Amino acid sequence: METKKTIYQLHEEHKTWLDKLSFYKDELKIMDNRILEVAKKNTSNEVRSLADHFNNQLIIQKEQIDILSHDIKSHEVYLDAAALDNPNGIDNEKFSDHKKHRESIVIFEKLFKDLREDLINFLSKWM
Repeated sequence: METKKTIYQLHEEHKTWLDKLSFYKDELKIMDNRILEVAKKNTSNEVRSLADHFNNQLIIQKEQIDILSHDIKSHEVYLDAAALDNPNGIDNEKFSDHKKHRESIVIFEKLFKDLREDLINFLSKWM
């Protein structure tokens, strides 16, 4: 059976997810700075190669954050349109749960956590 939620429940989840994604984007900047520090201190091919690898991973994660943010904001636009179409009944209207978005966020967070752990191991070895 499909889960139904109010517009307010969906909006709160959107807001939470967008806040999390903003936090992760900020964390990517910090990670990038740490990688640069290590790359400046260590000029070996191994370190350069690993630094490049992590830089590429950060780029991929930033792209995923942008995609997820865009998808969530698009769903928010859909909900706004629904509210404009039925301003008097929107409080009682139920919408399909945004299961796809939730699953995407869970997967992103797991991959981000794994990347963070790998990067911490790299940094602790080379700093």
